[in-house]
Amino acid sequence: MRGVRAVTGAAAVVLLMACAGSIPALADTIEAALVRAYQNNPQLNAQRASVRVTDENVPQALSGYRPRVTVTGTAGEQYTDTLTTAGGSPTTIVRTIVHGFDPPRTVGATVTQTLFNGQQTANRTRAAESQVSGAREALRVLEQTVLLSAATIYMDYLRDSAIVEVQRSNTRVLEQTLKQTKDRFNVGEVTRTDVAQSEAQLAAGKTQQLTAESNLNTTRSNFRRIIGNEPEQLAPGSPVDRFLPPTLPSAVDLSLLENPNVTAAMFGIDVNYLQVKVNEGALLPTVTFQASVAQSYETAMTIYRSFGASAVAQLSVPVYQGGAEYSLIRQSKETLAQQRLNLETTRDQTRANTVTAWGQLVAGRAQVASAQSQVTASEIALNGVREEAKAGQRTTLDVLNAQQALVNARVALVTAQHDRVVASYAVLNAIGRLSPQVLNLPTTLYDPSVHYQQVRDSWFGIRTPDGR
Repeated sequence: MRGVRAVTGAAAVVLLMACAGSIPALADTIEAALVRAYQNNPQLNAQRASVRVTDENVPQALSGYRPRVTVTGTAGEQYTDTLTTAGGSPTTIVRTIVHGFDPPRTVGATVTQTLFNGQQTANRTRAAESQVSGAREALRVLEQTVLLSAATIYMDYLRDSAIVEVQRSNTRVLEQTLKQTKDRFNVGEVTRTDVAQSEAQLAAGKTQQLTAESNLNTTRSNFRRIIGNEPEQLAPGSPVDRFLPPTLPSAVDLSLLENPNVTAAMFGIDVNYLQVKVNEGALLPTVTFQASVAQSYETAMTIYRSFGASAVAQLSVPVYQGGAEYSLIRQSKETLAQQRLNLETTRDQTRANTVTAWGQLVAGRAQVASAQSQVTASEIALNGVREEAKAGQRTTLDVLNAQQALVNARVALVTAQHDRVVASYAVLNAIGRLSPQVLNLPTTLYDPSVHYQQVRDSWFGIRTPDGR
């Protein structure tokens, strides 16, 4: 049994190195993995592009304040054949005949400026700004989702790799146990049943090892998908309890204020309220000013050149337009009421998510301590069963069961340590503070306001700020 003890002790050392302490040289850390996910995750970068798309709604709305300038020009060829008469009596009738070809040409410019349109432009601008704010909150939602996924998959890989080491160690122990059982069977100390039990337990152990290796391969693939590189020499992850509120009530209160799902829903209410105002503005008068100039050449055979200019103010008062504008107002009011109900739903869901995540965190802390005690007790029990088996007080099956109980305890410890760290990140996500700023990640932060300021007051140009 000395060989069996040596292998078991080695397995324990491997488990502790993988999960609870030793950091290999040049090890990858969970913070570095979060930075790579924050910088390179394609889904997150696509959402940032979506925010930049939404930014353009503001200059589009502001265009309603600006004049519209149109330049027109015409050119062509025309044929004229006219006969005109003038005079008061048959003897004084004068006939004028004009016929032939001439090339008429005209160039002109028109400037139109809206002076008042029922505050529709102002409300559209404010609605567009609220859309931008909502899009930024949606970006925060995805940022938190990506960071939580990155932290989870990092811990998943640590857990699954540690479980693989536990199962491999278990297989080596069971192989040694089978060899020793066969040796004892050959000298008549045990029966064929003991050998069969050892063989069955070894087969089950190999199956568990293959399953663990398969799970690790799947986790490795997801690690590459979320973080962007193959996992190598991962350092142990640690909880982020230092960034969490001290109590559950304070966590719930914070989540209702800072969770981006809640704030995005609030901006959605602003957008829908302003849309009601825009639709109501369609019932108000519209005042426009239009100035135009035109220079024409040879528009007729008898006119070589003419010039015209005008400045006109126009008042348009809608009286009845078929009822569509009233329907739009009613429709937008119902949409506003729906969005207010959605906000309450979002708040309830956020509160529930926070309570759930907090409960998992509290349970995780207790489970780690319990699992550590379970491992210690299982190791003592296994050693005791082996000693009793030497004296004939225990059977081979008792030893195998004790060995499996130790394996299960170690897997439970690895899983509890994993759940403990992930739960702390989940609480941070639920309250709306899972961000590079809070975690102090060493990375350049993406600031969506930079692009917004670059395009907000742009009057013309088709190139994007990055040169495309």
